[in-house]
Amino acid sequence: MSSTPPSPESPGTSSLDARMNARAAAILERTGNKRGLARILPFLGPAVIASIAYMDPGNFATNIQGGAQFGYGLLWVILAANLMAMLIQNLSAKLGIATGKNLPEVIRERFPRPAVWLYWVQAELVAIATDLAEFIGAAIAIQLLTGLPLIWGAAITGVLTFWLLTIQRRGFRPLELVIGGFVAIIGVAYLTQFVLARPNLAQLGAGFVPSFQGVDSVYLAVGIIGATVMPHVIYLHSALTQGRVPTRNDQEKLRLSRLNRVDVIISMGVAGLINMSMLAVAAATFYGKGIEDAGNLETAYRTLTPLLGPAAATAFAIALLASGLSSSAVGTMAGQVIMQGFVNFSIPLWLRRTVTMLPAFIVILLGLDPTSVLILSQVILSFGVPFALIPLLVFAARRDIMGVLVSRPHVTALGWLFAGIIIALNGYLLWGTLAGG
Repeated sequence: MSSTPPSPESPGTSSLDARMNARAAAILERTGNKRGLARILPFLGPAVIASIAYMDPGNFATNIQGGAQFGYGLLWVILAANLMAMLIQNLSAKLGIATGKNLPEVIRERFPRPAVWLYWVQAELVAIATDLAEFIGAAIAIQLLTGLPLIWGAAITGVLTFWLLTIQRRGFRPLELVIGGFVAIIGVAYLTQFVLARPNLAQLGAGFVPSFQGVDSVYLAVGIIGATVMPHVIYLHSALTQGRVPTRNDQEKLRLSRLNRVDVIISMGVAGLINMSMLAVAAATFYGKGIEDAGNLETAYRTLTPLLGPAAATAFAIALLASGLSSSAVGTMAGQVIMQGFVNFSIPLWLRRTVTMLPAFIVILLGLDPTSVLILSQVILSFGVPFALIPLLVFAARRDIMGVLVSRPHVTALGWLFAGIIIALNGYLLWGTLAGG
């Protein structure tokens, strides 16, 4: 049987957890008579939490800028990035199922100690940088909705994310339901904007045909793909599946892996549709209107009101708030997994949340531009991509680690192809950003 996930503050077992675990065990033993959604439902959740990282405030800025500058032309880039994310996140989830350990733990066991400490330091920096952007994104949303100063928006964000993290103590599935609720809010908000914006369906369809509109569109496509696979969420996803549904033999691991793949496809598919909607709405609303700096979240909000009406602007701000709050809480969870996994040390979640909030408050008090901070966070993020991807692909291809869940040769080859593309594009994005700055 797989071990219990080594969360520093291990969630308790709620009555919902107990019921769903019993259903999952019956299905894996093939004694359950459920079919369709009822059969899949007990296994949905880990990828829902991971998918929030693909809808964070950084995605808002990139997708809106892409639509405003190049219309529907980069929709195919989001689709390609989403397919890459599905494969990578599925491998991470399989590692947790196969080993009963998360990726940082496996690295700690198999890498030299100095390398492990290096991994821990860079992973912490990446987690802090992404959490900074997500926290500030939520603070901006509160400012847009209420008119309060940004510093008060940050204070309210802190309180709300503390509340979110307390839900984790009640069990895995209550937290998954709450995060799923936030995903639904983002989806409904963007469905509302999509209807109000009335995108041109013919042009929208043409956007899935690969093409570029000059060097600037190439660079923005690099930003979309290069920032897609989030290192902290690769670490986290393996922790979310380790021991969540116990397995007793290889056959049950194989069944669990197949059902988990459905979780990844559904969750990442929804995230991809939301990202495509962001770009499509921006294309329909801003493209060709001569609006400068549309990727700035405040500019996008204020411009939506005269173009589509207050309902669209409010939906945008609500979606941004849901994105920032949920992704910030998930970032804090990832930070706990990173510390415990790499150095076998943990601190209370409330203390980590307090520490990771401080950079956001410093940025706001110094009067730094929030959108520039979002861009900087993506640059820092690019450093961590190969650290997470390369060990994952190496471990996933080793039978002595993965057992019956070892990756097939064509999956391994595809994974290395995707990893090569993502790492190369991140390097290009990093070089271009530093050279341009």
